[in-house]
Amino acid sequence: TPWLQPQLGGLPADAALLPYWLGALFIKALGAVIPAALAARIPFSLLLVLTLVLTWYGTYHLARTEAAQPLPFAFGGEAAPIDYARAIADGAVLALMATLGLLQLGHETTPEMLQLMGTALFLYALAASPYRFTKSCVCLLMALAIMAASGAPSIAAAMGLTGSLISFRSQYPQAQRLAWWVLVAVVLASLIALSINAWAWRLSPAQGLGEVVLTLRMLAWFTWPAWPLTLWTLWRWRRHWFRRHISIPLSCMLVCMFASVLMGGSDRALMLAVPSLAVLAAFALPTLDRGTAAAIDWFSVCFFSAAALVIWVVYLAMQTGYPPQPAANVAKLAPGLEHEFHGLALLVASLGTVAWAWLVHWRAGRHTHPLWKSLVLPAGGVALGWLLLMSLWLPLLDYARSLRPLVQKVAQHVPATECLAVPGGSKALVAALIYFGDYKVEALADSFDTSCDYLLQSTRPNGEASATPNGWMFIATERRPTNRTENFVVYRREPRNSMPKVGR
Repeated sequence: TPWLQPQLGGLPADAALLPYWLGALFIKALGAVIPAALAARIPFSLLLVLTLVLTWYGTYHLARTEAAQPLPFAFGGEAAPIDYARAIADGAVLALMATLGLLQLGHETTPEMLQLMGTALFLYALAASPYRFTKSCVCLLMALAIMAASGAPSIAAAMGLTGSLISFRSQYPQAQRLAWWVLVAVVLASLIALSINAWAWRLSPAQGLGEVVLTLRMLAWFTWPAWPLTLWTLWRWRRHWFRRHISIPLSCMLVCMFASVLMGGSDRALMLAVPSLAVLAAFALPTLDRGTAAAIDWFSVCFFSAAALVIWVVYLAMQTGYPPQPAANVAKLAPGLEHEFHGLALLVASLGTVAWAWLVHWRAGRHTHPLWKSLVLPAGGVALGWLLLMSLWLPLLDYARSLRPLVQKVAQHVPATECLAVPGGSKALVAALIYFGDYKVEALADSFDTSCDYLLQSTRPNGEASATPNGWMFIATERRPTNRTENFVVYRREPRNSMPKVGR
């Protein structure tokens, strides 16, 4: 399909064209060496790494400002400004790694990964402007343009306007000059979004107390443990809110959180606030007392050790059948799953668990710890959980979340390379049928207009089976093994000569 109008089974792609182009370019560059699906994942993995790097450098430049530096001791002995800024930057990266929301969405190949990197790049551009003016201008133009081309032009425009206001009020001449470049970047991002029809308002604010409670609950767990530290930072630095090291990340965070609330508690919009939250959380570290740090450590050790134990117990139950209750629960929730032993996955998970035990022992040791010591265990625990899930539980998660089992069942009735009509089907279903089943899929045409010989329809939301369309023969009803609420009905077109003639 055209690069400016990519389609999937006839369905138009999202307005975010840049993620599709990025994946396609890597497929063209590496598709002859590695599988296309793996090639498409590589740039999004690199985007996550780049987000961590940009968060470090952005925090480093903010911590170098005079207002962010600690007061000098009466007789000297305080940390050097550069060393202090590096320690704060290390804490910001650990806070970003420890955020549970990033654990959920950070591994996906979605447009939000480009938006996340664009947010971190914008944060870096504002932070580094007093020290790296030319580089900041280039990064600023790139950041808002990337966000607009990846489906978030309104958030980019809002962040740009607030960033321009902060730059105008700055005491640094270089930052004041950057304010005009911010406005130019906003105009450029708006034109890019207009040229690719990316302006789309997806407003659905919470209706009623129940939805408000759900949104607040999502905010609480998604941004843990950064949000308690962020609130502590805002309290301890309450007289410095208009200083650069607070105002820049605070404005970016508020824009993304406000967008999330307007979109009905969207976790994908909230993820864009995570780098700013991590920066604010890092500035709480110099002011934490020993009791608060100990509470964070104990909670992290108990929570993540218990989570790792559960993952290991379920893994042993899947492999050996013991303990019997977890094995029975897995068999009930994922019927038909065939357990295979993967030695490399077991080795990686074992090394990660040993590393976690060493990290806990190091943190409990009676030796001098760096400034970011309170975030080591939360970040290490999230990394451990991610590692165990992506090694020990990966076959189970693939089986539970993937549409491959459904496509395999459909393939028992529909030969490969056939044309299959899926009217009203989701993009995930269309992609799975094309990728796993090698079908030619039509997702727009209904059962009367399609030229395909096979038809796949889902049941109604209330679970009632729909009537057989005219001109089609019922073949079978299939469903995903892990979804008992949605059935898919397979039809085959009746022979042309057996269809009744309809008069005018």
